[in-house]
Amino acid sequence: MDGKEQSGPLVLLVDDDKNILQVLEARLSFAHYRTIAARSAEEAVELLARHPVDLVVSDVKMPGMGGVGLLHEILVQWPHIPVILLTAYGSIPDAVSTIRSGAADYLTKPFDGHQLLQKIAALLGRQSAKPESPARRQGDGRHKAISEVIWGGKSPVMREFYSVLERVAPTDVAVLIMGESGTGKEMVARMLHDLSPRAKGPFVIVDCGSTQPTLLESELFGHVKGSFTHAVRDKKGLMEEADGGTLFLDEIGNITPEMQTRLLRFLQERTIRRVGDTRAIPVNCRVLAATNADLPALVKKGEFREDLYFRLKVVTLRVPPLRDRKEDIPLLTERFLERFSAEQNRPAVSASPETQALLMSHSWPGNVRELKHALEGGMVFCQGQTLTPKDIQLEQARNLHPDPVPAEAAAHSANGQPANGRTGTDALSLEENEHQTILRALERAAWVKKNAADLLGISRRAIHYKIKKYNIQIPGKDQDE
Repeated sequence: MDGKEQSGPLVLLVDDDKNILQVLEARLSFAHYRTIAARSAEEAVELLARHPVDLVVSDVKMPGMGGVGLLHEILVQWPHIPVILLTAYGSIPDAVSTIRSGAADYLTKPFDGHQLLQKIAALLGRQSAKPESPARRQGDGRHKAISEVIWGGKSPVMREFYSVLERVAPTDVAVLIMGESGTGKEMVARMLHDLSPRAKGPFVIVDCGSTQPTLLESELFGHVKGSFTHAVRDKKGLMEEADGGTLFLDEIGNITPEMQTRLLRFLQERTIRRVGDTRAIPVNCRVLAATNADLPALVKKGEFREDLYFRLKVVTLRVPPLRDRKEDIPLLTERFLERFSAEQNRPAVSASPETQALLMSHSWPGNVRELKHALEGGMVFCQGQTLTPKDIQLEQARNLHPDPVPAEAAAHSANGQPANGRTGTDALSLEENEHQTILRALERAAWVKKNAADLLGISRRAIHYKIKKYNIQIPGKDQDE
């Protein structure tokens, strides 16, 4: 098929359905793009060889080599041309696989024409701007700080993780970031935003774990004046604030069933209604979510909606725990000490070989956050320019996170026999140590739970659990916020 007489970029449309091609051509021509069309992947390759194509929009399921085969051919012969794949709604796993294989983005059928035009504009705009590579962009202060904490090292597991992240970041797909507490899930979300076409837009964080359920709806969706007591004026919600940028939902596993339903509706319709309002407000933002909860288990229990789970996890990124990337600890240590030395305006401090050995031998249940706090605390006790083992305090973390007991040993213990060689007295002593550690941290933090959690290198949700477990009474009113 011949190209249309337009002056814009040239887009190659590939689909074995003639009606789909006609719809695509009409949409793009109206938006001042030039188009050429092919009814098969093989025909598309011939057109690519003859025309200076700027972007390809292709169906996945076609006779012959199909969309995935076409994608691989483009990656080999024309790697500069971005590809948007169209896939059936029920083929999300296939779409995720193509993203990891090199597709720039994808849309599910039936697709939204406006959304397609937005993706094309974003990809062609980013291509024409010729941005620096992710490595070069780390010159930005915030991006460099993120890189130092998360990507400090060359371990194979992190190279693989970063490779997937680089492929996912320039797309507009929803991403579910999984990982233990302290691995840096929020920093991963910031990097996804910084490496995306939405980097100049807002990056809005919603802490679903610390926001009270009764307030979360108003925080997310906003409200109108008079919709409830104390609603003295209209308030824009965080979803609206994220319009044109990225919305990051942290600790998504904590939201109520009612909020799960509202969030699912937003993801389906991309519109919101403020509390007390009847107007639907369109919001164009990318949604990232993070959790250290076992969402599949919550889905099986009926505590988390399965349809919402699949909407959020178009792509899943699992941040490796520090124990799986211990070869990165020396470089992480060096970078943290450099930063703390500069912040404290003191000569550069380095870790002694003995200190490095101590850090390498620790299990780091609190992950990178625990390492950061251990080094920051060590700087307080360090007398010279060399950090020694006696400057590092790791006992609290060890007491808080005892080594996991093997299943066989746990079963043995359940039958009334000692597990793992520990006596009942040892177990009680361990719990008492943990209890006292929590108390000491709270006292040092003036009973502010968030600060105590930071001192211990654990999450806010974890310290709430520990306080409830040991029935610790907080003096005065609740100072968590």
